[in-house]
Amino acid sequence: MTTLSEADALDGLRDALGLLKDREQVAQRLLDSSAKHSFDPDEELDWDAPFEEGKWFWPPELVSLYDTPLWKRMSEEQRILLSRHEAAALASLGIWFELILMQLLVRHIYDKAATSAHVRYALTEIEDECRHSKMFARLITRGGTPWYPVSRVHQNLGRLFKTVSTTPGSFTATLLGEEVLDWMQRLTFPDERVQPLIRGVTRIHVVEEARHVRYAREELRRQMLTAPKWSQEFTRVTSGEFARVFSVAFVNPEVYTRVGLDRREAVAQVRASGHRRDVMQQGAKRLTDFLDDIGVLRGVGRRLWKSSGLLA
Repeated sequence: MTTLSEADALDGLRDALGLLKDREQVAQRLLDSSAKHSFDPDEELDWDAPFEEGKWFWPPELVSLYDTPLWKRMSEEQRILLSRHEAAALASLGIWFELILMQLLVRHIYDKAATSAHVRYALTEIEDECRHSKMFARLITRGGTPWYPVSRVHQNLGRLFKTVSTTPGSFTATLLGEEVLDWMQRLTFPDERVQPLIRGVTRIHVVEEARHVRYAREELRRQMLTAPKWSQEFTRVTSGEFARVFSVAFVNPEVYTRVGLDRREAVAQVRASGHRRDVMQQGAKRLTDFLDDIGVLRGVGRRLWKSSGLLA
């Protein structure tokens, strides 16, 4: 497919979801929303308040071992402790992912007009992600848990991905990292069983990430129509592989050791858990439906997504 000019892209370009919106108009709306609904976590959240006895750090149904034989043998105290460590592991994963995302956004706007609303919004999103990464790091410290880095293999795969990724591949990966966690956080921040600080962190993240998802979705639709065929196909394959990496890295198995569980047994039970598989697929469904509509989930890429466990 021949790459279309911006003028062509704005003149009646449509996909299975309908007409594409004007890139500058979308960005300006997001800039306006950012001006009204952005937060400083250092000021918004009460970081000094003590944690409440008996409250969770992540909804129990979203804890990886929920409803497994091992879970049924654990005490309530140990289950809550596991939720505390899994919250820290997810915050650690979020920092890793957002560092990749910020680099991909800088690459995306490198050769675009710095005065455009599209570029100004990308820079605004990078500001958001910087605050989110600092917020997650502070949450880990406040929770008294270790930082849980991804494995060395995944660290190097992330370095490779952000080096070779195409623009549509970058936005597909962006949505993967944002939408699954967003689904979980939308269940977390209104849940009164969960610690107030966790609920506050997830509320801020949900509000600001909604803009990031809109930006990425609109740009990915455009890219999947205007990018060369080789780039589209490369996106399908690389996004499928990134989905496999993401699903494995989603919970660091070191959390099981930290709470006194047998790591091998815990990992095996999570992999065999029908509940966990359903949770991950539900979390990804809105995204996978969207990717299917715009032509990302095809061929080898679709098979890789299925093998990741995120696509039924």
